[in-house]
Amino acid sequence: MSEEREKTAARAAELFAEGFHCSQAVLNACAGLFRDEPPPAELTAAMAAFSGGMFGSGQTCGALSGALAAIGFALGKTTPKGENHKQMNRIGQEMVKEFAQLTSEHGGMSCTSIARIDWQDSEAVRRFRTDPNSTRRHCVHVVKETAGCLHDLVRKHLA
Repeated sequence: MSEEREKTAARAAELFAEGFHCSQAVLNACAGLFRDEPPPAELTAAMAAFSGGMFGSGQTCGALSGALAAIGFALGKTTPKGENHKQMNRIGQEMVKEFAQLTSEHGGMSCTSIARIDWQDSEAVRRFRTDPNSTRRHCVHVVKETAGCLHDLVRKHLA
């Protein structure tokens, strides 16, 4: 693993530990792979909606949403008649494929499969956030590896 990849992955885990949701942590750790500026605060705030698998519904893991948002932030069109960067779809599709492989050990790409928590149960959420032996450790691993994977894809396609 390259030092640069490890730095990106570690930054995502650090942001997650500091209190960002998985989607926000991956977006902010990976945005620098494309640009020398962080994403706007409004984009970071908007990514909060993807925590808990889309507003706590347990659907698609927010780490993937954050990675795809980083790709779109850097390579997506900004006007209705504009064009996406020619590598955007390729990187995005490979990210989804890699994420599926990464999360297969958890049983799938959903937050429910990875975190194994009912986000509507406030006591379960408290334990998830405070108990070092909770399934949050699975989320830390997924956040870190998602950022590392996106790092690899950017280097592969945009270097």
